[in-house]
Amino acid sequence: MARIFLLIFVWLMSFFSSTLSAQTSQQSFSLSGNINSEQVNQVEINLFDSENKLVKTEIADQKGNFSFNDLVAGNYLVKINKNGAEAYKSEPIAVTGNTTLPPVQLNEKLIEGVVITKSKPYIERQDGKMILNVENSIASTGNSAFEVLEKAPGVNVDSNDNISLRGRGNLLVQIDGKNTPMTGTELANYLRGIPSASVDKIEFITNPSSKYDAAGTSIINIKLKKDQRKGTNGSITTALGTGRYIKNNNNFSINHRNKKVNVFANYSFAYREFFNHLVLDRNFYNEGNTFEKAYLQDNFLKMNFRNHIAKAGMDYYMNDKNILGFSIGFISNKFDPKGDNSSVILGSDHLPERTFTTQNRSKDHWKNASFNLNHKYTIDSLGSEITTDFDYINYSNTTLQNFDTRTYDLSGNLATGLETANPYLLKGDIGGSLNIYSLKSDLTKAFKNNWKAEAGIKTSFVKADSDLQFFDVSLGTPVMDMGKTNHYIYEENINAIYGNVSKKWEKFSTNFGLRIENTNITGTQLTTNQVNKKNYTQLFPSAVFSYDLNDKNNLEANFSRRITRPSYNQLNPFKYYLDPTTYRAGNPDLNPQTTMNYELTYSLSNKYFATLSYSKTSDNITDVIKPVVEDGKNITVQTIENLNSASYFGLYLIAPVKVTKWWDMNNSANFYYGSYTGNVSGTQINNKGNFTFNMNSINSFKLGNGFTAELTGNYRAREVYAYMDVKPNWYLNLGAQKKFKNNSTLKLAFNDIFYTSNPRARTTFNNYVENFEVERDTRVVTLSYTYNFGSGKAGQPRKTGGAEDLKQRIGNG
Repeated sequence: MARIFLLIFVWLMSFFSSTLSAQTSQQSFSLSGNINSEQVNQVEINLFDSENKLVKTEIADQKGNFSFNDLVAGNYLVKINKNGAEAYKSEPIAVTGNTTLPPVQLNEKLIEGVVITKSKPYIERQDGKMILNVENSIASTGNSAFEVLEKAPGVNVDSNDNISLRGRGNLLVQIDGKNTPMTGTELANYLRGIPSASVDKIEFITNPSSKYDAAGTSIINIKLKKDQRKGTNGSITTALGTGRYIKNNNNFSINHRNKKVNVFANYSFAYREFFNHLVLDRNFYNEGNTFEKAYLQDNFLKMNFRNHIAKAGMDYYMNDKNILGFSIGFISNKFDPKGDNSSVILGSDHLPERTFTTQNRSKDHWKNASFNLNHKYTIDSLGSEITTDFDYINYSNTTLQNFDTRTYDLSGNLATGLETANPYLLKGDIGGSLNIYSLKSDLTKAFKNNWKAEAGIKTSFVKADSDLQFFDVSLGTPVMDMGKTNHYIYEENINAIYGNVSKKWEKFSTNFGLRIENTNITGTQLTTNQVNKKNYTQLFPSAVFSYDLNDKNNLEANFSRRITRPSYNQLNPFKYYLDPTTYRAGNPDLNPQTTMNYELTYSLSNKYFATLSYSKTSDNITDVIKPVVEDGKNITVQTIENLNSASYFGLYLIAPVKVTKWWDMNNSANFYYGSYTGNVSGTQINNKGNFTFNMNSINSFKLGNGFTAELTGNYRAREVYAYMDVKPNWYLNLGAQKKFKNNSTLKLAFNDIFYTSNPRARTTFNNYVENFEVERDTRVVTLSYTYNFGSGKAGQPRKTGGAEDLKQRIGNG
């Protein structure tokens, strides 16, 4: 039924667009001109409307002729760039018929000299988004996308690799507007395989409108580099770094565009070795709060990522109104975790009783293939259009695990009289696949007097299949361990429809939207024949109000309702074995969380920003490490629970300072209070939280002769997050670069100079206290070289796809 409804809707929009096109074509005009043919090389011609918005971009032919067709009556402006500089700008042109410009003569003095372009700031705000321009950060050199993200202002990553933004977790992380199907460690490992050289910028959308998918409290969109220039262009980057272990990133991209066709391809390879050293003590207490047992544990995990990413596609400009495009992508990520765990068991007298070691030798291979087909139909030059996207995405993973656990007495001999074999040998054969199908269509209709209406529909189907088989091979013959083996199938269908209306006045603008999403979920645990079904329909309103107090001062207020659905694996009740005292498990009874977000932003000169925010979340999805008793033994389970609620109050400030002509400082600070209410493992908390803050300062120095330097400092204060008390930490990064005349750049970066960014925390329940500290390979020196080649003519961006609400939730949270 949903498919029939979707097809009817798309047909109606196509009919509507054809009708509009017929009406528009009766009143369409053209604007043409001619450039001196000797100046045509490396020239782009841009047409702007009366609000200085880009309408179209054209390329002159060999004789210098160009033409903009299918224009509605109105005032326009023509700007011509050459070699990255503005070489011509017309006076306002009133188009009421077919109009011809006087002969165009470019400013040769401007374009023949050395062109100096102003680089974008590292942090900026555009259209309600905070943007991190990664390419302009020297300290990001040679890092992975994950390492760039975890050091971004306002971002925090906990010991389980869960990402939070300004104190709020359960985010939607996208790559080029398409959701990653992972959370937690799986998402972190995926991002660790993407070199920073392929990242253009990161967008932080804290209060998305109804046009966006309703998933996630906020959206982090990592935009990869896309060469949009006409002609043939490309870049080659290689980076070599070392901390405790070696890291190497390589990236190649190429793009060719002419008037009709745009072809692009890129490939990157990364080899990165890193470690995760977790030291913790786990303390168990009885009902009388008397000490009962403790585990003192030291876990060292080393991984070596071998990551290949390839993407290619084409855009075909059929005519002035239609663009048809497709892209295909493939990712292969291999890594071999090698974990060594040594533990001491303390009795009720705080004295050692015995020790055990667990050795983990695994092999993982994650693959991703994607296909996108898109079409854009331009209705008129005011910005009216219809876009349609079809996406198919496949994820698959295979993991072979080998655990060797040996228990020793205090004399160092293998212990006897245990309930399990000693040594205890466990092998795991884990396979999984995920298929995503998505079809969406969006209509944007611009009207006179700055009115705009948007509407769209989307349907998606997801099927995830996770098959885990564990075998006890302690006695030589493999015996299936039914307590750990599981086969889980997850099926999901989401249907959505939305509408937005916006209007701009001289000083005031507003946008109202409503999104409706219908969700149908079936989770089947084949091992136990347990079936969980959930069906619900919810409304997601949004609104934005913006007022210009004067030319420099602006106020913007907005609100939106959001939903965070549990990830596919968060709902999967199977157990991941870590060591004899610890396992990780999903929770099939998880409910989605819903959040109301409110923001008030003041901006001065579009340079200084202050944002007050408040959010209230119901059924807050929270990662916990809780104590349980199984078979009379005290163990810990890493799982996911719904808290009753979570509240957030925040003030976010951005204040760039130009200290001198050669020293620019970009400062940001986030002050917030988060409080949590709920009951996990018999421990009730009520409005538990604290006032905390984090501060970030990026200092850029222009040293002359193509040399620049950068110094970045960050401090995060203590934070109480539900049952966890996270200790403060800080870091300092240093970088330098040299730009050469042959379009190449050499960069040197030294990150976490004093090795102070490692997280430390304390988790407390009524009968359990855990203290932990994590060390990672964060102190790294990296040398990077980039060479750019090509014609350098700018063009228009191409589409990225439409699977925007699905690719977030396969992994553990």
